[in-house]
Amino acid sequence: MKKFKIFTRTFWKENSKKNEFNELIWTGGLEPCLGKKNTIGYAKNEEEARKICKDYNESHNPGRLSRKAEYTTN
Repeated sequence: MKKFKIFTRTFWKENSKKNEFNELIWTGGLEPCLGKKNTIGYAKNEEEARKICKDYNESHNPGRLSRKAEYTTN
């Protein structure tokens, strides 16, 4: 039986580097970057995993770096 691992991670990182015109290289000072996975739980099936992620994402502010819940098969 498959087990689904539920985790959070960020999708951006701060990057305030500037070009020769003193403009930020990355829009808003954010560079795309997948952050470290932080396990928050496990689910027995994909339906349960989707629900846990949906509930987490609806009840938590993703913030500037866009921290969100995802799942994968374990």
